[in-house]
Amino acid sequence: MSQDKPPVTVRTMRAEEYPPMRAVSVEAFDDADIGTLLDALRESWCWRDELSFVAELDGEIVGHVLYTSAIVDAPAALVDVLVLSPIGVRRDLHGRGIGGRLITETLPLLRDRPEPVVFLEGSPAYYPRFGFRPGAELGFVKPSDRIPDPAFQVRPLGDLPDGLSGRLVYPDAFWRTDSVGLR
Repeated sequence: MSQDKPPVTVRTMRAEEYPPMRAVSVEAFDDADIGTLLDALRESWCWRDELSFVAELDGEIVGHVLYTSAIVDAPAALVDVLVLSPIGVRRDLHGRGIGGRLITETLPLLRDRPEPVVFLEGSPAYYPRFGFRPGAELGFVKPSDRIPDPAFQVRPLGDLPDGLSGRLVYPDAFWRTDSVGLR
């Protein structure tokens, strides 16, 4: 039998799907703190309904990726940017390409937005396939020393504006839930 890709649909999450999405995310990480982070993000200024995407398989939500608003403290001015976090797929479906689909199908949807870049903290062995590079290579400074240098990554969404550099400032929800730095 072949290892065909599952018939997954990636789409924007509907507001009423927040509870099942949250449950999938908690299960994916096996960590209730992810639910606390999601709740804090959803109640904060950085949440955008149109930037919460789900993967659906056989009518069920099986994965989720969230992009939230953040800021770069650039030399000339504060610049609005995005942070990809969290992303999760139901554990029994790991390794089937669903996480990759969530990223590859949603990043193009961000190209017409005003934010020039997306940041994340994650595996330097996994995320470069989606165009992410170490943030320091492009002149960006990580928001916390608890983030390993190779894990602090950025992906331009188009042409990087001249001179854009500076420190990423995470939304307060990441700090209040102690969700900064790989654990």
